[in-house]
Amino acid sequence: MRILVVEDARTLAAVVAEGLRDQGMAVDLAHDGFTAAAKLDLNPYDVVVLDRDLPGIHGDVLCRMVTERTDRPMVLMLTAAGSPGDRVSGLTLGADDYLAKPFHFPELVLRVHALARRRPAARPRTLRAAGVELDPVRRTVTRDGVPLDLSVKEFAVLEALLHAAPAHLSAEALLERVWDEHADPFTNTVTVTIGRLRRKLGGPPIITTTAGVGYRIAE
Repeated sequence: MRILVVEDARTLAAVVAEGLRDQGMAVDLAHDGFTAAAKLDLNPYDVVVLDRDLPGIHGDVLCRMVTERTDRPMVLMLTAAGSPGDRVSGLTLGADDYLAKPFHFPELVLRVHALARRRPAARPRTLRAAGVELDPVRRTVTRDGVPLDLSVKEFAVLEALLHAAPAHLSAEALLERVWDEHADPFTNTVTVTIGRLRRKLGGPPIITTTAGVGYRIAE
């Protein structure tokens, strides 16, 4: 899952981004509306966590811009303006959810997951293939009923592969979906993570590699 956090308070933005990354999400940051608009043109996002009072392009305008996109992500407005009237006006602009500051971080995580599930292209909450069941909300994985203990990145890679199944995902696509815009495209981190994931999944192997194409879950 890839998230764009748009927040001009840099300390808060960093805390939110780090917390979401700890949940296995790929997170990009923007501190003003212009930067956010540019990133939205460059990268596919599942959810935008959007502060309303932004420099550059105001959050209200940016929200309208997002909702007009054909590939639009879901929008969670995160703002200090939390009166009922503010919430109504934010939702009227096209936001999919609205969370007032201050907020409890676990609630933010649950709302982000809920929005990602509501996105038109989203799959059912529990992903299943080749005896593997993954629940992205409860963050549980089993194979043939046996629980697996995966790291944050191993979990996110498996989730991305299950979402794409039976299609392939290239190493570049996995970097984009699981890591973020700062990931080194020449690193071997995808190969290393796939290797660890294969060992934890056990046999028979279900992650196959096609040279020049990428990885996929094989039934």
